[in-house]
Formats: sequence, structure tokens, C-alpha cells
Amino acid sequence: MNMDGKKVWLLALCVVVFILLAGGEPDLLNEKEKCTYIVTVETSCTNAAATSSPVSLRFGDANSTDIVVRHLNTKHHKQADPLHPDRHSSALDDDDADPVLVRPFQPCTVDEFQVTGGCVDSPVCYLYLKLVGADDWRPGFARVDVIERAGLSSEQFYFRRFLPRRVWHGSDLCGGELTPFGVKSRRKAAPKKLSI
Repeated sequence: MNMDGKKVWLLALCVVVFILLAGGEPDLLNEKEKCTYIVTVETSCTNAAATSSPVSLRFGDANSTDIVVRHLNTKHHKQADPLHPDRHSSALDDDDADPVLVRPFQPCTVDEFQVTGGCVDSPVCYLYLKLVGADDWRPGFARVDVIERAGLSSEQFYFRRFLPRRVWHGSDLCGGELTPFGVKSRRKAAPKKLSI
């Protein structure tokens, strides 16, 4: 076999191996299940509690399902009066709605946001908020409701203080640690075997 014949044979072998590998592996990114979440955030009633700055959200479960929502402000679903939860202004129901009425994170309001992400397998047990901007914001509480799966919604995470800017701030009830790369779960050490 001459050198050109070996190159063609090697190229054909590489193509066949590539096709076998690509055909045998499912496309994990496209087949990953997506779930819908309703995120409820209360803004407290103190002076200067509102914000128009971008707010990001990070939440997940104890099984390392980490859902990050950048610019939560753009996912606004509806705003409720905390004293009258049956009355609300919906950003989705009325195309002619006044944007001032449905702008999220105003004082003494409860906002709901609809977001989509990977599905949690256990109850949501951590939630962090991040404020990016020049103004202050003082959330009261935040909660995540899992629409498709019963029993996995979170408890309320309480803030009740002005958020620091440009850092994740929140609570982890699963025992993990927030790093710049996501939530790092603490590993449980395996029990040592007794030698007899």
C-alpha cells in the first residue's frame, strides 16, 4: 500500500469511528428535562427598598442541580399586593399595561417570576440573589415553587436587609458552599471499615 492509500484508509477509519461514537451517544443537552418554576420575591416596605438594577437568582437542590437566572427582572410574571394577594397586575395578561405598574422590585410588593431550567430531584434547599447596579434593594423573602413536581418547592428564604452589590447573598439549607463556579456540596466521609 502506498502512502496516499494509507492516508485514505486512516481517514475512512476515523470517520467510521466518529460516526459510531456520535450515533451511539444521546444528545444530552437536548434531551435534558426542563421544569418550570415560579419564583416569588417580596420587596420590603422600608425607605429606598426598591431597585431598578438587574437582579440575578441562583437556586437548587442537595443533588447539585444548580439553576442560575441572570436578569430576573426580565422574567416578570405578575405583581401582587401583599395585603390583597387576589389583586395583581400581570405583565403577561395585558399588552397595554403601564410598565410602571408592573415594574418588579417596588416597595411593599410581592413579585412572581416564571423561569425554566433543569429539574430538581429533591426539594429546593438553597437560594441566592445578586444585585448588580448602583441603587440599593432590600428584599423581604424569596421562595421557589416547582410547577411540575409536587413536594419539591422551597420554604421561604428570608433576607430583610439591603443586599450587598455584585456578590451572591442568600441561604443554603442543604449544607453546601457557594463558590464562583457553583454550589459545592460537602462530601460525607465514608465510614471506616473495622478490621477484625
